[in-house]
Amino acid sequence: MKRKAFLKMSFGAIPALSGAAIQGKSWQPDRSKKGFKVDVGRDRFDQSISLLEGDTFFTKISQRDTGGDVYLFESTRLKKGGPSFHFHYDQDEWWYILTGAFTIKVGDDIFQAKAGDSVFGPRGVPHTFSKTSEGEAKMLILFQPAGKMEEFFQAVSKGALAKMSELEQDNFRKQHGFEKVGPALEYMKKF
Repeated sequence: MKRKAFLKMSFGAIPALSGAAIQGKSWQPDRSKKGFKVDVGRDRFDQSISLLEGDTFFTKISQRDTGGDVYLFESTRLKKGGPSFHFHYDQDEWWYILTGAFTIKVGDDIFQAKAGDSVFGPRGVPHTFSKTSEGEAKMLILFQPAGKMEEFFQAVSKGALAKMSELEQDNFRKQHGFEKVGPALEYMKKF
């Protein structure tokens, strides 16, 4: 008798738990059901993102392709330097160097990375990178899950940060899932 009651209760709970698990997911259930190819030097949607002069992002896998699981882009950089020291609330970040050389700081660890090297930055841990080599350098950058990084880069490409005060920029970053906690790596050398 006890076994029968337990089984009834267990089977009755499965649909409720399954629905709760699905509703609790932050990613979108719509995923691409088709493979695709993105040619070298091209963007997934033929709309590259330009952040600074000589800094171009080519989306290779969009958050729309993976229901928010992954965002991968190729960053082509001409100028030395990189972003401010920051951390993501919910995204792991991974860098794979294609050409050139970069210094990548994750937490207190500093890595010198060249073509073929990769560096992993776990969510919640401050990190930054700086292009250190002469000429053009390229890297792949992956966010998992995608979060709102693709949206952030698109907005910045359209000049969103240029119109904002420092406080507004900080709030804008927070709305996209990350916070600035220090200067860019290139400036840290002076202190």
